[in-house]
Amino acid sequence: MLTAQELKTSPLFHDISYEEYRRMLTCFQAAQRSYVPEEQVYDFTSSRTDAVGIVERGQVSLIRIDEAGVATVLEDMGPGGVFGRHLAFAGFAADSLEVARTACDILFIDNSCIFKRCENACTHHSTLVYNMMNLLSNKTRSLSERVDVLSRRSIREKLLCYFRQQTEKSGEDVFTLPFSLSVLADYIATDRSAMMRELRHLKEQGIVCTDGRQIRLLGERPTA
Repeated sequence: MLTAQELKTSPLFHDISYEEYRRMLTCFQAAQRSYVPEEQVYDFTSSRTDAVGIVERGQVSLIRIDEAGVATVLEDMGPGGVFGRHLAFAGFAADSLEVARTACDILFIDNSCIFKRCENACTHHSTLVYNMMNLLSNKTRSLSERVDVLSRRSIREKLLCYFRQQTEKSGEDVFTLPFSLSVLADYIATDRSAMMRELRHLKEQGIVCTDGRQIRLLGERPTA
């Protein structure tokens, strides 16, 4: 269960009071589970899985496994992140799973409880559905950003495209990576060693500056 302070930053429960939140969890028969790093949290291939997962604490990644067994990170999310079969886009559910990146707590609510009309016509239930629609819209936007990155032909172009996206979100020329460099390589669908070489070239050329996960985009220069 979220604390009153954590609830204030949860996009799914935006504009819902702590008392309303507590009553809602009882009404929905919500279940909280804890996971250790690298443990499977959610299997999109299971027909028995029909719940919406809400990340309360920690980090999880949505990973797609192709026919050759190659893993690609489709989405990385932290506290407030929401996932589930009914929130996945066509083609994702057939071969995808959610994996804990760190120790995490996940709250599960049956999908039907969210979208069925409450007998009491509770205002906070309608607010929850509205918030869920906003989250789905945000996922659509994130997918569009991902497609923009993956459509670039070179590792250099993929990195710079992703860096530009992040600086636009932060409103500054510096941002903090939301995940490790290994996950970044998965995110842009490339080999980690090749990505690190290209990142080193960008640093040597004075285009980016890094300090741990903090990255500053200094400016782009045309390639030779």
